Amino acid sequence: MTDHQETPDAEGTTPSGSATLPLQPPCERLSCHKSSVCSRSYFVVVMVFFHVYIINVIALLFYVHYSSGQEDASRSRDAPSSAHQRPESRRPPSKPEFLRDVSLTRIEGIRVGHVQRVSLVPGKVHEMRTLSLKPLLFEIPGFLSADECRVVMQLAQLKGLMESQLMVQDGQEELAKELNLSPEEIFNLLDINQDGQLQLHEILTHSRVRDGIWLTPENLREIYAGLKADKDGNGLLSLEEFRLLSNDAFQRFLLQRGVKRSQLVRNSRHTWLYQGKGAHQVLQDIKARVTRLTRLPPTLVDLSEPLQVVRYEEGGHYHAHHDSGPVYPETACTHTRLAANTSTPFETSCRYITVLFYLNSVEGGGETAFPVADNRTYDEVSLIQNDVDLLDTRRNCDKSNLRVKPNKGTAVFWYNYLSDGRGWVGEQDEYALHGGCVVTHGTKWVANKWINIDPDYQRQARYQELVSQQQEEEDDEGLTLNPDIQSPDIHQDL
Repeated sequence: MTDHQETPDAEGTTPSGSATLPLQPPCERLSCHKSSVCSRSYFVVVMVFFHVYIINVIALLFYVHYSSGQEDASRSRDAPSSAHQRPESRRPPSKPEFLRDVSLTRIEGIRVGHVQRVSLVPGKVHEMRTLSLKPLLFEIPGFLSADECRVVMQLAQLKGLMESQLMVQDGQEELAKELNLSPEEIFNLLDINQDGQLQLHEILTHSRVRDGIWLTPENLREIYAGLKADKDGNGLLSLEEFRLLSNDAFQRFLLQRGVKRSQLVRNSRHTWLYQGKGAHQVLQDIKARVTRLTRLPPTLVDLSEPLQVVRYEEGGHYHAHHDSGPVYPETACTHTRLAANTSTPFETSCRYITVLFYLNSVEGGGETAFPVADNRTYDEVSLIQNDVDLLDTRRNCDKSNLRVKPNKGTAVFWYNYLSDGRGWVGEQDEYALHGGCVVTHGTKWVANKWINIDPDYQRQARYQELVSQQQEEEDDEGLTLNPDIQSPDIHQDL
């Protein structure tokens, strides 16, 4: 048989290859004696395999026994509660997953100039005209009556208006320390095009967001000269030059030099008007009309910010900005921050929709400008080129792609976020950049209604559940939840 042919390793085997070869003990086939090492090795190998087999069987029995015990315990925990069952066994998970049972309606713009007829109040039909597709922007003339405009302005005056922006904001030094950012990290954050040098527009963007001061390229060159920051005088800051500046160097210089109101990002006064149960009927009617206009669930509108009323005196303005910020993993929405149950270094106002009402017709200026509406592309760097700043509504409003003239009773509304394609909030729409042109004659009155929705569906659902529970508790005590008495920092103006 070929299975038992002679091999070079079997030099001591019988050359004949007889049929009795398979019956020979292993040690004879390998040309060794029974008392040799081969015999002992074979016995050890057999015993090792035998013990391994026994251990595996025992382990399997233990596993089956343990699994059965766990299933019994689980069934007993899931069984209906008895008289001796502890309340803790019915405690719901701390962060339940909510099923997506809401899909946000999004109105189609069709094309610029397209007119849709909408029924917002009984017995009247409004015309809604598409002003742009990027952002998705609509205009509705006659949304408010003259009487409604008058009532809103009077209520705002009765409550009292406050300055929309402080002269110079503080706390930036503490924030930088809290985040523990090195000069190199801050430099890289500001260096938008990552060319290793900070250009004028990169510093301007940073200063406007951080300090609330609207510096022009000329102002920045003056500051460079005053701080002796630009050693080589090329108008650029290298990393070495940037290291010599402290985090609040600009703030300290501006405080010493003095800041005019015209140099602020915004120059206006404002207040908030509660629109919930017990509010003036006109305010409740406006909220109901906004709900019909946007076609969103009433709960989302009810849980959004109160109505903001703003007055711009002659010379008042609001430079171009976004009403909502982009949401990153380390960023929380202001309105759902309590439901997020996590600590995040940054917060932003998540305003899915902006509805802007013109409460009067302005004698001169005061248009709402959309600098990049319907542009083919959006490039933040190209917003400031050759000392022409498209964000500057005091100087360059006429260079915006779209300007809406303020007419009494007219409303405009737009989406600040794109759709995620699944019926919820997606990424920020960068084309929603807008600002208030300087008022050249007279006074400008407007009101803003923002619809707050968190792009994170789970956070939004948890927030709504928490508010619902709070309302039930307060209803049991005979109280009414009033969002207008919440902390004022909830209403952020970006």
